[in-house]
Amino acid sequence: MRVYLPIAGMSVNLLLLLGLGGLVGFLSGLFGVGGGFIMTPLLMMAGIPPSVAAASDSNQIVAGAASGAFAHWKLGNVDFKMGTVLLVGGVAGGTLGVQLVKVLRALGNIEFVMKALYVLMLSTIGGAMFWESLSTLRRGNRPASTASGKKKRASIWARLPLQLSFGQSNLRTSAIFPFLIAAVVGALAALLGVGGGFIMVPAMIYVIGMPTIVAVGTDLFQIVITTANVTLQQAITNHNVDLLLAMLLLVGSTVGAQLGARVGRRLRGEQIRVLLALIVLLFAVKFVVDLLFAPDNLIAVAGGQSGGH
Repeated sequence: MRVYLPIAGMSVNLLLLLGLGGLVGFLSGLFGVGGGFIMTPLLMMAGIPPSVAAASDSNQIVAGAASGAFAHWKLGNVDFKMGTVLLVGGVAGGTLGVQLVKVLRALGNIEFVMKALYVLMLSTIGGAMFWESLSTLRRGNRPASTASGKKKRASIWARLPLQLSFGQSNLRTSAIFPFLIAAVVGALAALLGVGGGFIMVPAMIYVIGMPTIVAVGTDLFQIVITTANVTLQQAITNHNVDLLLAMLLLVGSTVGAQLGARVGRRLRGEQIRVLLALIVLLFAVKFVVDLLFAPDNLIAVAGGQSGGH
């Protein structure tokens, strides 16, 4: 059974879309990640135009992040003051990213730029995760040094201007770094269709010095509004948000996430991180191959057809 995606301008097998959503949902439940950096590449491999894949994936990220943010808010794990700083940066970066998508689509370079960014991002993150996980496994069952829950504060931020106190996070730091990292994540949300938690959360914990659970809750809070802003601007400016695609992916991912969470309980944390690292590196290799070998239809690429409607 095939369904027609009006914004993508193509017919796709319904079971394929539900299966992709279920697969990414399973990986999200298993690894505890948003899945945006996996879903967008999979949609591109399935033939969905890159900009439509990224924009539609951002739409489904909003729903998942909203559910998580609400749960963390009820538990008191959201630092709204820090979240506001992150939102300002995220909206600014997302707005810039949407305009960059518009320019790249007009130039016909959107697919190349997205694949190049994915190679850089996935290889860096996957390599770091793989090395850290192997090191932990070699040490045996001893806990990693970062698992102690202690806050790590970078002294450089104490000397920068715009110092603010964040009561929920129990720290005082400059608003400059949170703003800048949120701006980068906002731009990535527009360009790649990712929530950015795999960048934001480590930065909030290890650079800013926030408690882990508060960093997670605050990150989900800012993801909701940042990705909603990106989705709305993508729809208005670039007309590349396919709601039917997003809804089908959301249905599949909801079911898959429940299965992934059950399987994840049976694996050690180090084993889970090694598996995730291998999957991330596999995607990076796939994009490297795509960049090194010429496409079958050079005329289509030159004409910018990969950019969608």
